[in-house]
Amino acid sequence: MKLVNSKVMRSIDARSIKDFGTKGLVLMENAGAGVARVARDFIKENPSLFPDASPGKISIVTGKGNNGGDGFVAARHLKNAGFEVQVFTLAEARDIKGDAKANLLIWQKMGGGTYPVNSLKGAEKHALAFRHSGLIIDAIFGTGTTKDVTGLYASVIDIINKVGKPVLSVDVPSGISATTGRVLGRGVRATITATLALPKLGLYLYPGRDFAGTIKVIDIGMPKELLLDSAIKWHLTTEEMVRSLLKPRKRNTHKGSYGHVLSIGGSTGKSGAIYLSAMGAMRIGAGLATIALPASLNQAMEAKTTEIMTAPLPDNKEGFISPMALSVALGLIKGKDAVVIGPGLGDVGCDFVLGVINACVDEDIPVVVDADALNCFKGDCKALKKSSENGAQVVLTPHPGEAARLLGRLVTEVQADRIGSAEELAKKTNATILLKGPSSITVTGEHQASREVFINPTGGPALASAGTGDVLAGMIAGLLAEGLTIAEASISAPFLHGMAADMLSAEMGEAGMIASDLFTILPPLLSSYTTEASD
Repeated sequence: MKLVNSKVMRSIDARSIKDFGTKGLVLMENAGAGVARVARDFIKENPSLFPDASPGKISIVTGKGNNGGDGFVAARHLKNAGFEVQVFTLAEARDIKGDAKANLLIWQKMGGGTYPVNSLKGAEKHALAFRHSGLIIDAIFGTGTTKDVTGLYASVIDIINKVGKPVLSVDVPSGISATTGRVLGRGVRATITATLALPKLGLYLYPGRDFAGTIKVIDIGMPKELLLDSAIKWHLTTEEMVRSLLKPRKRNTHKGSYGHVLSIGGSTGKSGAIYLSAMGAMRIGAGLATIALPASLNQAMEAKTTEIMTAPLPDNKEGFISPMALSVALGLIKGKDAVVIGPGLGDVGCDFVLGVINACVDEDIPVVVDADALNCFKGDCKALKKSSENGAQVVLTPHPGEAARLLGRLVTEVQADRIGSAEELAKKTNATILLKGPSSITVTGEHQASREVFINPTGGPALASAGTGDVLAGMIAGLLAEGLTIAEASISAPFLHGMAADMLSAEMGEAGMIASDLFTILPPLLSSYTTEASD
């Protein structure tokens, strides 16, 4: 599903009107009617909102722009459906222009109640009406809001949030950036958001995602070719998308049919990380997995693993891989279908990490660069970019702290613009990027013009536990070994990883889940996404 920022949405709107002759009034009518339909469905699905079975009261709060105009249209349709509708305007009538003005006049001519709110005292007075409403519809701001909300608008948003009633926001919750999800001073906490034509990026990026509630997309009649334009590079990863990428298994297959993953890493105190990575590859379906780790830790790892093979690497006698181990590692790489380097690796040095990456590139083997392997490139990605040139299959999986070190920025700067940070990292490295964290971001494509951005909607606080990122790195490698492309694996793995966590959270709660718990749920999850194929 494509996503848009505010700038692209304005462009689509303008092209729909100018190039296709769609009337602005028609788009507003469709939008408002769609909002009313979502409101009626929500009320029908939540009968406790109106326990006396009467149509009940709905309060609609409008601004002066087109978002307010959508609210006026919704008010008309809801009134015609039998609801008692009150419209509260945060703008003087003279400041409401164009199509919004036309719909305000229609509303007033049909006897609709309109109450101007021009002071904090007036807002507090009308708060009583909000408390006696079954539903509040927020039609204050649209997608164009960029400045912090202050003054009367901030006070009204505070009142809406405090009255304890369900809220339906039109397009985006007022005060939330449609582009970044940032809270602009104040933000309406919606129960449900009826977004118009295409969903907005800010509805799926935190903290905006916490404010959006359930998201419903309303078809407002824009030309389909505008909504499917290949120039729109942002996407929401969906179940249908992932299902289409996973390959069904045939009966006449064996372990070699599903690839061999080599996981390189581990060190004293961190051997669990490389084990989790290798198990992640196996549980997502790889046929074989080998862990290459310091020789001094090999015996303990062999005792721990049953299905996974191990390969000892020369170490520095303190449980860390020696830089001199490169020649042995290069021998292990040959014949593998995917490689992971980094989980629990420690400070082995960039020469070793680059040697492994370059060998994978030379052998045309996809490589997942994770955790400690990323840290040796902090602040300088030139060597990594050189390794990733010429269409190499390299994916980097940084968490925000690692991304900040790679970019030479603060973590807060990365988090303030996760998409921009991931795109910049892709540009600096020529690699596919998976920026981990809530609403993980995958940036695919070898060149800037061809890059696509995917936002993952699955996962939650249950993944805030040590080792879950190691499992994810292994899952990507496992899918690569099974034959998915670097882009397909980097999109599918975080979705399945998050979905597994969501399923476990529903059973056991979010707190206390550990990374290895994911292994129990991955096989049945995979079986729900694939079907057995005949010979």
